Amino acid sequence: LLRRLPPRVRARELWRVPADYLKQAQDDATILAIRDQERAGVDIITDGEVRRESYSNRMANALSGIDRRRFGEVRGRTGRTTQVPLVTGPIRRIEPVEVRNVEFLRSQTGRTIKMTLPGPFTMAQQAVNEYYPDDESLAMGFAEAVNEEIRDLFAAGADIVQLDEPWLESRVEQARSYAVRVINRALEGATGTTAIHVCFGYAAVVKNKPKCAYSVLPELAQTSADQISIEAAQPRLDMSCLRALSDKKVVVGVLDLNDPAVEEPSVLAQRIRAALEVIPPDRLIVAPDCGMKYLQRKVAFGKLQSMVRAAEQLRAVL
Repeated sequence: LLRRLPPRVRARELWRVPADYLKQAQDDATILAIRDQERAGVDIITDGEVRRESYSNRMANALSGIDRRRFGEVRGRTGRTTQVPLVTGPIRRIEPVEVRNVEFLRSQTGRTIKMTLPGPFTMAQQAVNEYYPDDESLAMGFAEAVNEEIRDLFAAGADIVQLDEPWLESRVEQARSYAVRVINRALEGATGTTAIHVCFGYAAVVKNKPKCAYSVLPELAQTSADQISIEAAQPRLDMSCLRALSDKKVVVGVLDLNDPAVEEPSVLAQRIRAALEVIPPDRLIVAPDCGMKYLQRKVAFGKLQSMVRAAEQLRAVL
């Protein structure tokens, strides 16, 4: 099923655990994900997003204003039409969505923790609008809901909150028109470190990625986010384009998630060195390209461990 998705509407059929046991099973799986990251030596820990059917549908479909009976349809970057939320009323955050999960993550590790949310621009692009006067107004509605969630995530113990905004690259014209305004609204008043992630799509789904075609880097530089997270390994990114990010900290993806093999630390060190030619060490953070859910667990762990070893080797000589 995951190879035919990821879903934009709820997809409860993905879960193989009966509903009465699902929460405990998700908690157990989350602990495994946390421990694997710790064993690999990762400095910044996430909850693995185990409880989500996709990176975006959990948050988007938890809001009011979404029709619970009907769906819309949009065409994604792969050209495939998919079901998406249909907006028929004002977008409002009814209740916390990821707060309990931040609290759980905080209780399980003493390391720096990050929680991710779908960004307001991407959620608006993954929806059909039957209520707001225009798409920017729709995106701003999502931004206000996301802002409430971000504030509560930091209050619950998150160190970093990242907005996933992959559709900035698939809807460039709209992104240039209003993405900075809606992202900055979502980040308004944040009390911790904020990040924005942009990519070209899951490695298992999108294969031929451009070497240097991030069209929205100048716009990302104008946002109030502290960090910009960039997919770089699979597309073999020309790192010179990252100069557009001025004084932002840059999270550079160095793990190719389309490659089922575990890269040697020496290979990853070369990718990190290429980034260091453009980004100074105090502004560079290394990470996987993006979501690792299509990899076998042992491969994902091996890649993380290799990434940590590469970073340690370079720290020793810098």
